[in-house]
Amino acid sequence: MTSPANTRPLHLRWSSVGLVIAGGFIGTLVRYLVSIALPEWGGMPWPIFLINVVGAFILGWLLAALARRGPDVGRRRALRLFAGTGVLGGFTTYSTFAVGTDGLFVTGDVWPGIAYAVATVVVGAAASLAGILLGARR
Repeated sequence: MTSPANTRPLHLRWSSVGLVIAGGFIGTLVRYLVSIALPEWGGMPWPIFLINVVGAFILGWLLAALARRGPDVGRRRALRLFAGTGVLGGFTTYSTFAVGTDGLFVTGDVWPGIAYAVATVVVGAAASLAGILLGARR
């Protein structure tokens, strides 16, 4: 017999929400520490660029590696929720990327702002694909 807790959608289960919250706390803290340890260079928000690209790579690797090992249940699901959604969701940041891009626009650095935005998306997508390919290897 299935318990009522197991019939709830995953996003309404306290155990799942707790994993995401705990991971998000860790990821956000690590992002903060990296962003203060690495200075901006030439007025560009390079720390956030690096954070987002590294996070995209690791997330691609993690999800592909977990998918290769079987269905999204049990420990694999818990790891995906904690590390993927939580840690890497907290580590990467679209909002800070958007604020950094806007900051470049506001200061009149329109072309660097466009280049930063495009490079973040393109390099992030490439990093994600590289992570997926690595994670899919046996």
